Amino acid sequence: MQSFSELDLEYFQTDLEDHVGTIRLDRPPANAHNIDVLLELQRAVETVRFDESVRAALFGSANEKFFSTGFDIKALQNESGKQVGYASQTSKEIIMKMRTTDTIFIAMVNGHCMGGGLELALACDFRYAGNDDDYNVGMPEIHLGLIAGEAGTQLLPRYIDRSTALKMMITGETITPEEAEERGIFDEVHPPDEVEDAARDFAEQIAHKSHMAVGHNKLAVNEGLEMPLWDALSHERELQNRLLGSDVAKEGVDAFLGDHDPDFLGVELGDKEPGAPDEE
Repeated sequence: MQSFSELDLEYFQTDLEDHVGTIRLDRPPANAHNIDVLLELQRAVETVRFDESVRAALFGSANEKFFSTGFDIKALQNESGKQVGYASQTSKEIIMKMRTTDTIFIAMVNGHCMGGGLELALACDFRYAGNDDDYNVGMPEIHLGLIAGEAGTQLLPRYIDRSTALKMMITGETITPEEAEERGIFDEVHPPDEVEDAARDFAEQIAHKSHMAVGHNKLAVNEGLEMPLWDALSHERELQNRLLGSDVAKEGVDAFLGDHDPDFLGVELGDKEPGAPDEE
């Protein structure tokens, strides 16, 4: 399979630095997406999933004004309902791939984030946003006589309370990034020119943790929350048992007992034997 660093996409800019992969949506003028964009995003997400050198992923925009305005309205007019429905289903499947891939995705929201754009941001594990009050955040599909069709009706109430989520959907209200943070939609807001640095600092921190342990934490949470408690506890036990017998656990325990920092990156990429002392 093609590596992340080899990706060459029409609607996304990609780069890999210090084991952090960056995916930037680039479809002027407003980063609206259609099925072609979604299929490219699917390719990028699947590449992140299989490329072991990518240990955290940033998802942002190449546009200074828009993160994304969501699904391309022209496609609603020009395509059949069946084709748009397939596109919506494809988007849901991509979002679930992001949520079940054991790599952390961090959204960098610098610009308007509306409709399907917000749904793609919600697919990420964390959301860092610019605190410009001119940026609009919301789910305006009600104004088209529609519902949020790219997992928004299910994801938003999983981050914030049911009534607030439903009110946003049925009124189509727009809020500022700081209001979105107060409601729990965004995790952190920063001045627009500091968002990417803050998100990258976090991503690089994650990249040097055990990717296996980070991924198992993510899957335990994302998958476990959809299960009855006893099933979720069994799932947690299985994930923990996989870690207990792993090289990364040996590296972590030996480093703790030896009072030095573990080299999870070296162990997981095959550059260091677990438990072996670091070379000077």
